[in-house]
Amino acid sequence: MSGKDEKNRNTFSSEATRDHVLVCVSSSPSSPYIIRTASRMAKAFGAGFTALYVRTPLSENISDTDSKRLDENIHIAEEEGADVVTVYGEDVAAQIAEFVRVSGVTKIVLGRSSTLHRHFWNKPPLTEKLIDLVPSADIHIIPDMTLDKAKTPLRMFSLKQFIVYPRDLLVMVLITALATGIGYFLSYNGIDESTIMAIYILGVLLVSLFTRGYTTSIISSLFSVLAFNFFFTEPKMSLHAYDSRYTVVFAIMLTISVVTGALAAKLKDHAKVSAQSAFKTKVLFDTNQMLQKAKNEEDMMSVTASQLMKLLDRDIVIYPENEGTVDKGFLYSEDPEVNKDVLFSSAEREAARWAFENRHRAGKMTERYSDAVCLYLAIRIHSNIYGVVGIHIPSKALDYFEYSMVLSILGECAMAIENKRNETEKERTALLAKNEQMRANFLRTFSHDLRTPLTSISGNAANLLSNYEKLDEESRKQIFSDMYDDSQWLINLVENLLSVTRIEEGRMQLNLSAQLMEEVIDEAIRYIVRRKKDHEITVSYLDDILLAKMDAKLIIQVIVNLVDNACKYTKPGSQIHITARRQDKDVLVSVADNGDGIPDDVKPKVFDMFYTGNNTLADGRRSLGLGLFLCRSIISAHGGTISVTDNEPHGSVFSFTIPSDEVVINE
Repeated sequence: MSGKDEKNRNTFSSEATRDHVLVCVSSSPSSPYIIRTASRMAKAFGAGFTALYVRTPLSENISDTDSKRLDENIHIAEEEGADVVTVYGEDVAAQIAEFVRVSGVTKIVLGRSSTLHRHFWNKPPLTEKLIDLVPSADIHIIPDMTLDKAKTPLRMFSLKQFIVYPRDLLVMVLITALATGIGYFLSYNGIDESTIMAIYILGVLLVSLFTRGYTTSIISSLFSVLAFNFFFTEPKMSLHAYDSRYTVVFAIMLTISVVTGALAAKLKDHAKVSAQSAFKTKVLFDTNQMLQKAKNEEDMMSVTASQLMKLLDRDIVIYPENEGTVDKGFLYSEDPEVNKDVLFSSAEREAARWAFENRHRAGKMTERYSDAVCLYLAIRIHSNIYGVVGIHIPSKALDYFEYSMVLSILGECAMAIENKRNETEKERTALLAKNEQMRANFLRTFSHDLRTPLTSISGNAANLLSNYEKLDEESRKQIFSDMYDDSQWLINLVENLLSVTRIEEGRMQLNLSAQLMEEVIDEAIRYIVRRKKDHEITVSYLDDILLAKMDAKLIIQVIVNLVDNACKYTKPGSQIHITARRQDKDVLVSVADNGDGIPDDVKPKVFDMFYTGNNTLADGRRSLGLGLFLCRSIISAHGGTISVTDNEPHGSVFSFTIPSDEVVINE
């Protein structure tokens, strides 16, 4: 194996086995220390860093203190650069193991378990489960010094689970009564007791679906057993039973009812989480699509605000970034009577400014500026910050799901703004490079075009100075004529360049007046004939009086440039024909030649600045490509059009239109 192949193989192997550190987040007071330790470990190994939070059915019932601490711990993980991921399941170890397998995690960081003594009734610690489930990952246990100082009993259940709401009791009574009524109907028609028992079990299942918590389901199970015993077992209308087998039946029925009720409650929890995940995916997808269609950052901010209002049903304030600080705030609200003075008070602005400068949340629900009426979050990605969003929280705080959704939407907004700025910067860089290339080409071409006639003028002048007496009259006239032609060519070049400069800077001013097209064309021909004697130039007027509103000097320059262009690209002796006629409300002027013509793929480019094509000029000179661009600019300023077509059987026709003017006859 060659050294290069060995190097490539080692590089691929290094990339394939890159470490990935996973830290498990909880509401524990020691979680911040564990997160920061994992962060240092990830930086030391140059590894990827992910913070995982496993939601369980018990997570919905944690105390407000634990919920607030959990939010803070998740925020700490974000500040440490972790990718925060939330999964849902009953078995924490199984969820962690599945994520480890899918994400390629190589190191797991956990806090020490609070289970100090093992008994046969204790569940195995989380670490032991993970060792069995993912033996390929390294598991690091971080000692928790707070456990010995403050032992918090592990609560497997929350009191909220055992709260019975009046509405739930009413639903339970109605469903149990309905099951009893159906049971009476079935018993009257000779249906056996096992079917009636199934009706009660179905009732327990329905109670679990339409009520909250587990307590109502358990009570429903007990009531169903008692109702079945009271109404359908001998002796009826009594809680006694003659047959001793009913005791076993009641026990089985109660067990089935409790199990089915618990399963229904769990399914309901799973359905809730699945619905939340689907809603989150849809909102983020819609947000991403809307951000992609936004034309500028202002539209992106508006999209973000509208999505947050739709999600939270709250007023939103956005402070965009402007030159390294927060700009004035913008309010997005569906309530026309919202108190803007409160939302834009000096205290609120100060909280928003602090959140922007420190890249940390501030305001309501936080330790900084907790007296504010809004929660302020930075719109940022990596180290780049693009503004601050304020969420009005008059009373009820955001729950974890809402908070995670807000962070996801703000992340989408920041990413869209960053992509837009990168795209704008690329376009600006490309434009600068194009302009620089154009400038270099222009200087190179311009210096060449100046050098050629100047060399000719200088050489002819030196020849006259040295050999004036030796040259005959005809030779001297020819030299003077050549010098005059070269100087006129230079003057025309400079005039075109100055005109283009005025157009680019917006300094072209038209002196419009009614002029006869015949007089304008004749003046241009007199100027051309003095210089172009090798071509046959003819003029035709198809209408007697052609009056147009124009700047005569500029239109003369257009005609001169078109004729001069025809002379450049045709051989000596070629015919150039100028035609003028009326076309609707315009005057149409055409300059036709019988040269080689212009290819179809070149026609759309001939009016571009500095475009010269691949044709060689008949006189051997190069062209700056300014003449036709100048013609288009002048005609456009007059409100006309210019185009190029083929001349039959060969050659080209350049045509332009300018608005005509009415002939006023004074009687």
